[in-house]
Amino acid sequence: MECLGSRERATELLQAQVHTWKHTTNFVNSMVLKCAIQLGIPDVIHSHGQPMALSQLITALSLEPTKAPCLYRLMRVLVHSGFFAQQKLLHNSEEEEGYSLTFASQFLLKDEPVSGVPFLLLQLDPILTAPWHFLGDWFQNEDPTPFHTAHRKSFWDYAVHEPKLNDIFNETMVSDSRLIANMIVRQYKEVFEGLASLVDVGGGTGTMVKAIAKAFPQLKCIVFDQPHVVANLEVGENLEIVGGNIFEAIPPADAILLKWILHDWSDEECVKILKKCKGAIPNKGGKVIIIDMVVESNKGDNKAVETQLFIDMLMMVVVAGKERNEKEWEKLFLAAGFTHYKITPALGLRSLIEVYP
Repeated sequence: MECLGSRERATELLQAQVHTWKHTTNFVNSMVLKCAIQLGIPDVIHSHGQPMALSQLITALSLEPTKAPCLYRLMRVLVHSGFFAQQKLLHNSEEEEGYSLTFASQFLLKDEPVSGVPFLLLQLDPILTAPWHFLGDWFQNEDPTPFHTAHRKSFWDYAVHEPKLNDIFNETMVSDSRLIANMIVRQYKEVFEGLASLVDVGGGTGTMVKAIAKAFPQLKCIVFDQPHVVANLEVGENLEIVGGNIFEAIPPADAILLKWILHDWSDEECVKILKKCKGAIPNKGGKVIIIDMVVESNKGDNKAVETQLFIDMLMMVVVAGKERNEKEWEKLFLAAGFTHYKITPALGLRSLIEVYP
């Protein structure tokens, strides 16, 4: 066997192996978490109302007793990754391993209005994991995305003909909008001060703007999306529904809201959208409100930055979109004719960006 050289060199090689193995097996975290959701583990422990022994969990999940060692190993990973807390419990006069929820697993309860389950099930669906196996091929072909390489059509075309995927996508957007809307109307009311009207561009089923309309009854709100998306939505006292195409015309208003929209599009397409937004708002007192990521705005928080970088790759692989840093955002704003902007990094991985003519 070839000599590995000095002890320092051997140590470096072993450290490199650990680093490589860790990143090679990172997918295990995702798949173990998906398994926990499919089994309903967070909901079972939540329904129990107190820390739950392993044997109780086995019974509640209707698993074969022989699976107890395997479930323990599954839970061990989930404890390590912070989704459950572990403690010793006395059950049937014997000491057992027991588990309770953490904030992370509470976020994964299926009936929570802001549950993270739809996002998890969407991203880990085989339809969305398959394109990653074509990433290398895609770099060497002319397809718009690895998703197209894998499925021979765009994500949006695929979703139209795949009701399950479309439903999970819509559930993800609704759940996220509930969370973000709750944060904004409670903590950032000043964003809407002085406005008489607002258009939620790409507002989908209206979850976001309905919350805004309720919190600010003096504000005339409009949900603007493709006609088939808004066809069955109900209007409200200060809520209107308008169907259309963002690349053609946007209803005029004091403010335009773009929540998690621009990251789906290329720079060229974003400039077109922003120009339409600029044309729809007044030069004095008007603004565009963007809710999207500003990559590396969480400097010092390695977990947050890594997640932003991962989601940027996800956008590249699935829809030919991208996440942007502040310089990239500024370039888009100036190209679309805006003069200044304000970034408030206050929404976890995302920021609140106000852009002015």
